[in-house]
Amino acid sequence: MTALDFSPAPGAAPFPRMVLAQAGAEVRAMLRNGEQLLLTLIIPVLLLTGFSLAPLIDVGTERRVDFLAPGVLALAVMSTAFTGQAIATGFERRYGVLKRLGATPLSRSGLMLAKTAAVVAVEVVQAVVIVAVGLALGWRPHGSFLSAALLVVLGTAAFSGLGLLMAGTLRAEATLAAANLVYLVLLGVGGVMFPLTKFPAGVRPVLEALPISALTGGLRAVLAQGAALPLVPVAVLAAWAVVSLGLVSRTFRWE
Repeated sequence: MTALDFSPAPGAAPFPRMVLAQAGAEVRAMLRNGEQLLLTLIIPVLLLTGFSLAPLIDVGTERRVDFLAPGVLALAVMSTAFTGQAIATGFERRYGVLKRLGATPLSRSGLMLAKTAAVVAVEVVQAVVIVAVGLALGWRPHGSFLSAALLVVLGTAAFSGLGLLMAGTLRAEATLAAANLVYLVLLGVGGVMFPLTKFPAGVRPVLEALPISALTGGLRAVLAQGAALPLVPVAVLAAWAVVSLGLVSRTFRWE
């Protein structure tokens, strides 16, 4: 008869399990934080509902909800991947959380992977809520889901790179102020609520090169107009993603 062995077997959990556990903790932290919840869900839903029902903006021949819903989806991606992630990561760096987590068996690459998974998970929740509200308001999206998903993935990569670049180089207080300021500026000039045709012709090329404008315009072309995958927004978002993530790999400071 073989004796049972009750001795402990120390060792790290499998890497995927560690990443999923950390991602779950990141998601719970995001959704429990009042400021994060305001940025990720409440503001986008209020903007979509209020501006769709009230004739406050002139969007041309399109119905307001058809124009606004893709822009609000883009805003939701920016709020999570850029603003929320920049602020949270900046304060984690300040208080030494990143340094300590990076020294665990999870490793620094695993931590970044977990943060990325958490951002994607929150974006799925945002998309479900915003699409449900849009449908209730009469929105009828068209076009390819895969094309819209590719634009969201590229937008997430671009905004994540910019958020981590800010969080990894600036002090936490500066990151908080700068991330909120950029959020408000891009909300106003990125085609989310107002058509870019409302701006002077001389500044439109600059505005169209912004990641929020590319994501908003691309989603609007696919979901509101039923167009094929728009190559210009794809190229703009890919360029922002490559440049920002490349800079993050060179400049990010863990402490």
